[in-house]
Amino acid sequence: MTATVPKLRKALKAKAPGLSVEREYWEAGHEIVVGVDEVGRGSWAGPLTIGAVVVPKDRRIYKLRDSKQLTEAEREALFDRIAEWCDAWSVGHVSAADCDRLGMSAAQKLAARRAIDGLGLAPDAVLLDGKWDFVGHPVTRKLVRGDSKCLSIAAASILAKVTRDRIMRAQADNYPGYNFEHNKGYPCPQHKIALQGYGPSAIHRRSWVFMDSLVWTGSRRLPPGGQLSMFGG
Repeated sequence: MTATVPKLRKALKAKAPGLSVEREYWEAGHEIVVGVDEVGRGSWAGPLTIGAVVVPKDRRIYKLRDSKQLTEAEREALFDRIAEWCDAWSVGHVSAADCDRLGMSAAQKLAARRAIDGLGLAPDAVLLDGKWDFVGHPVTRKLVRGDSKCLSIAAASILAKVTRDRIMRAQADNYPGYNFEHNKGYPCPQHKIALQGYGPSAIHRRSWVFMDSLVWTGSRRLPPGGQLSMFGG
């Protein structure tokens, strides 16, 4: 059963993303226009996640906003409605270990490829949130704050965010003490205290700079490539 979406807060009523960019590409003959957004890039633990969405031309959805403008409850309530409304959608992940092994740039490219491949459709154009093209499609538009302006990117941001948040809430049962159910792997005081007490878990990104500040003697920061040599260097 689809959850009821709470009444839209007054502060968000005038901030709806639109379809003007998508229409520009549709009118130019690009039928499959894919909105792409990522979540988890700044996290210390858990996967990097990228959402890809193809929205319909003739149906709108009320209350859809950039995922960062919505509460967790609002995003959860919207998830099923957005998933049912989209012509196609997919989410791609790269694990924390592979983020260490590949580095963030290559990890973003891999997660994006997995998300777009999962659509089952070949994109004619890609609309990408941010300043950096980690998709590499011949027809790509980079949009700063695209998740607040562009409907397909906003939809991708919610589907990616909710999917990743659910993963991190499930991981909280496997790694108690890190408060993953609340912080989702991102930096916060409780997360920092847990790292000092327990050290990193199996889903922490051990090549990240936060590892340099740990006093826990059982762990060192991994070098680029995500592996220590047999001699510890």
